[in-house]
Amino acid sequence: MTDARLELAVQNHVAVVTLARADKHNALDPPMLDAIIAMTDRLQHERGVRAVVLNGAGRSFCSGLDFPAIVAAGGLEAFSDLLSEPVPNRFQRVAFGWLQLPMPVICAIHGSCLGGGLQIALAADIRIAAPDAQLSVMEGRWGLIPDMSITRTLPRLVGIDVAKELTYTARIVTGAEASRLGLVTRLAEDPLEASLELAEEIAAHSPDAVRRAKRLFDQSWTEPAAQTLALEADLQGELIGTPNQMAALSAGLNRQKPSFADP
Repeated sequence: MTDARLELAVQNHVAVVTLARADKHNALDPPMLDAIIAMTDRLQHERGVRAVVLNGAGRSFCSGLDFPAIVAAGGLEAFSDLLSEPVPNRFQRVAFGWLQLPMPVICAIHGSCLGGGLQIALAADIRIAAPDAQLSVMEGRWGLIPDMSITRTLPRLVGIDVAKELTYTARIVTGAEASRLGLVTRLAEDPLEASLELAEEIAAHSPDAVRRAKRLFDQSWTEPAAQTLALEADLQGELIGTPNQMAALSAGLNRQKPSFADP
């Protein structure tokens, strides 16, 4: 199955989902957000799928939000109402949907994996990255916080000090450093090939046992989702459209150094 934003192929009980905006480094525009949500909704009930491999076409996995497209659609302010939706809201579902799938999800990371792209990758059960991949919790560069269900993922992987440092600085780390920090599971020169091999290995085991093993870990790990997802939405709502957030966005789009007002 193919649409304008995603490709799906299912073979030998493995579903391969490909982000398919290669010319835009698979950046997340509104149609891409909708396509991802529709895909995870579909896979929830896709019979015979025992593992999912998520990857990106072209030179990157996903470079994050397509801010020019978001601006053209009315800017972040046009999406502010989404933050008051019952959680998980539309933005959160783009990542949280992968976490909710009953079968394991393996993410193959190459090239850029930034901002929302990283949050999607973090929602996979396992991440296999190229050593030279570039990863970043980049929302701070735009005057925002990460709010695509990161409270359900990053705290499971790294210490709170590492999570804060990556978020405060929005710095880019290589796949090799991400592996040392715990952001990715392991490295491979060909992440997609390695992900497919692992998915086939998992698919050879009892899907009943594998699915219950996933539930065992996921449901016993962190605080209730309603609390952490609501916190993300509330804090993001306090940021969107403020002078400092707009200054960050403008500076980023124009490749200029931003100037911020102190609170």
